[in-house]
Amino acid sequence: MPIAYSLLHIAKYTMKKYENTGSKDTRSGFGAGMTELGQKNENVVALCADLIGSLKFDEFKKNHPERFFQIGIAEANMIGIAAGLTIGGKIPFTGTFANFSTGRVYDQIRQSVAYSDKNVKICASHAGLTLGEDGATHQILEDIGLMKMLPGMTVINTCDYNQTKAATLALADHHGPAYLRFGRPVVPNFTPADEPFVIGKAIMLNEGTDVTIVATGHLVWEALIAAEALEAKGISAEVINIHTIKPLDEEAILKSVAKTRCIVTAEEHNYLGGLGESISGVLALKNPTPQEFVAVNDSFGESGTPEQLMEKYKLNNQAIVEAVERVIKRK
Repeated sequence: MPIAYSLLHIAKYTMKKYENTGSKDTRSGFGAGMTELGQKNENVVALCADLIGSLKFDEFKKNHPERFFQIGIAEANMIGIAAGLTIGGKIPFTGTFANFSTGRVYDQIRQSVAYSDKNVKICASHAGLTLGEDGATHQILEDIGLMKMLPGMTVINTCDYNQTKAATLALADHHGPAYLRFGRPVVPNFTPADEPFVIGKAIMLNEGTDVTIVATGHLVWEALIAAEALEAKGISAEVINIHTIKPLDEEAILKSVAKTRCIVTAEEHNYLGGLGESISGVLALKNPTPQEFVAVNDSFGESGTPEQLMEKYKLNNQAIVEAVERVIKRK
């Protein structure tokens, strides 16, 4: 089933700890986090590149107009201003589409933020194929790779509303440059609202013995659905939510594959440069293990509904099940 998530299927899904409590967009979790930060931390400031509604900055702007900066369609300038604001002790959160947050301003991020070790939080909505009808020019599938290659850059990709809100709050207390990736589509909200967000610490969602499924972002829910389908086939799947791609929780991955002896990685990103590639590097050095990738196969996206695109590019629970069946044969 693609990312449309029929209501019937959602109602049937009953993971003991992680049950769907309604569907929301992850960008709204960012907006809720910013609203709370505005009340809690007077050093938090927000900068936006002409996309206040899309980034859910409305409440922050309304409540703290003196700490909100509308930069306009000038993303490179936004990053430069954000870097400068850190010198005075401010904690800037920049916001625009993921394509414009990274690809359009990579030089400014590299030079003014990463190289200078500035405490800037680069927050990016509308990432991946689920941007939908806007097409390939806006559907960046390389942003995780761009960001994780920068020394000192923390890279986070959240799975639902609650986790995005928690990550936003956690980043205000984390010193150093960081990239937070989230999206536009409405997806199941299944992580506990009170679950602490620990940067660099994976979350075990379902213990298993036959295969490890490591997922990030929108593919985490798909991995849980896949685990249910695999259980019906007699396959015990361990599902791990990797919300922090850098620094990567190597211990959690190695501990799991030592038990299952094979792994599937799932992400809404090009397989080159993404989570799966990071995990491959760890396994190659420390425990060579059969691996299958559920990711975009080195191509750009195209215009279509999120549901159509996730199905065409094989980024859903069915694709994860098929990858598991392939990788188990390679053990």
